[in-house]
Amino acid sequence: MSQKKKTITKVWQQTEIAPQIFDLWLETELAQDARPGQFVGLYPKSGAELLPRPVSICEADKTNNRLRLVYRIAGKGTKEFSHLKAGGKIAVLGVLGNGFPLGKAEGKKVFLMGGGIGIPPMLQLAKELSAEKQIILGYRNRDLFLAEELGRYGTVYTATEDGSVGCRGNVMDAIRENGLNAEIIMACGPMPMLRAVKKYAEENGIEAYLSLEERMACGVGACLGCVCKTKEVDRHSHVHNARICTDGPVFEAKEVDI
Repeated sequence: MSQKKKTITKVWQQTEIAPQIFDLWLETELAQDARPGQFVGLYPKSGAELLPRPVSICEADKTNNRLRLVYRIAGKGTKEFSHLKAGGKIAVLGVLGNGFPLGKAEGKKVFLMGGGIGIPPMLQLAKELSAEKQIILGYRNRDLFLAEELGRYGTVYTATEDGSVGCRGNVMDAIRENGLNAEIIMACGPMPMLRAVKKYAEENGIEAYLSLEERMACGVGACLGCVCKTKEVDRHSHVHNARICTDGPVFEAKEVDI
């Protein structure tokens, strides 16, 4: 059972691994409960920025009680986080959400698909998943953050929007250009990418699980600020939707309307 509590954590280290992309390691016992696909909420210190910012878990070092978070500067909150130094403190809410169902992929040929800032969650997933992994990553340009590390756990195929590395285009272009196939898909990325993955999975009869990126407020399902349409009726709101922060962020593709 995941913890859902606010704790004060210590920064172990932070580096900028690509323009506006930061690699933050926190020392926290939350690492013990973290599963691939889950996230935490980071609290800015500014009084004007009260709500936690959701950041996906990139790695969980259970031996040393450290969580790795890789994020992009997107606003005032994440800009503040980018100035954190080793030894600094930050309040964290976690561990939040439901992760990828690893058991569904055991013994199968798997696509792990990440686009942009949806790439970091693929690292812990690739480490824990004992299956034949084809890792398909989409970037804007040649700043291939985390690609080398992911390559330790499976074969990596890249696509870049500007064509500077790998194939020109997106993750779907990488699948077509390399003649790839799989029995199950686990993906995280921007909504246009996830819509394309869902369509591809439906057309090819492939089981798929999608981690939905969405702006969140409370992070614990109370505010209903992050919902998506679903086939099933939500027990909380009694309509056809689900709260991404608590029911997700990972959903079976056929269960959500995106």
